[in-house]
Amino acid sequence: MSEPLITRPVNTSPKIADGAKPQQRDLVKAALWMCCTLVSFALLAVAARQLLDSMMAFQILFLRSAIGLVIILAIGFVRFPDFYRTRRWRMHLLRNTFHYGGQACWITAIGILPLATVFALEFTTPIWAALLAAFFLGERLNSGRLISIGLGFIGVLVILRPGLVPIDMGVIIALSATIGFAVNLAATKGLTRSDQPITILFYMLTMQLLLGAPLALWTWAPVILEDLPWLIAVAITGLSAHYGITRAFQYADASLILPMDFLRLPLIALVGFLFYSEALETAVFLGALLMFAGNYHAIRKEAKASQA
Repeated sequence: MSEPLITRPVNTSPKIADGAKPQQRDLVKAALWMCCTLVSFALLAVAARQLLDSMMAFQILFLRSAIGLVIILAIGFVRFPDFYRTRRWRMHLLRNTFHYGGQACWITAIGILPLATVFALEFTTPIWAALLAAFFLGERLNSGRLISIGLGFIGVLVILRPGLVPIDMGVIIALSATIGFAVNLAATKGLTRSDQPITILFYMLTMQLLLGAPLALWTWAPVILEDLPWLIAVAITGLSAHYGITRAFQYADASLILPMDFLRLPLIALVGFLFYSEALETAVFLGALLMFAGNYHAIRKEAKASQA
């Protein structure tokens, strides 16, 4: 559902080139698209939590995929006639299997933990992505990535405070979601080299609809009229959040986008405080800030290395 940024995806826009200084107008456009993304992620979390009162995560994901697929098909056939063509079936299946598991864990955690805690723990995704890439893809853990992993680990300890605060099942579920998101983002990075964003979304919705159907039917609960606006919100914001990030990257690189993405945390913390009376915990912000600093350092170091 909601995952933080790791690296800059392939730039499909001619507006800026790698290493080029974006113009002020492009930065404004990037900021506006990121505002769309931030609002979408916040609304997505609220809608998911509201739906958890009447159905389980598997049913939410099934209905979200069904509604989203209708939207994508309508857009695809009108504007992108070949949106369904791909040669990367195995990569799509790998991505969507782990993404589905990550989303199911994320929605479940939303109903157990404070919203800010779930969003803060999502910033561990780059740690898992770097470790998975090192073990399975043979990528070297340079000093920037090692610092990112170290600060990320310290940030998790600051948030969870093991020994002082009991680590409950919600935390384990939230961290499990980040592992699924890490595999998903690594696979997405590869898919963007060959497939259009709408193609990736189409196979995401189609495959996850089929993957989740048995679990959704097993846990099915009657859909009441009051659920429909929240279901539509989940479907639309799930698409608009990822589309907003994609568009933002067309106008600015990761070193500029990542700080804006970090604003998701104070925004969702404010939402949790105002609508669910959740406490604003200093430890959550401090831990997330440490993880953000590590991620930002790694991205800046790799950007400089690529320009050398």
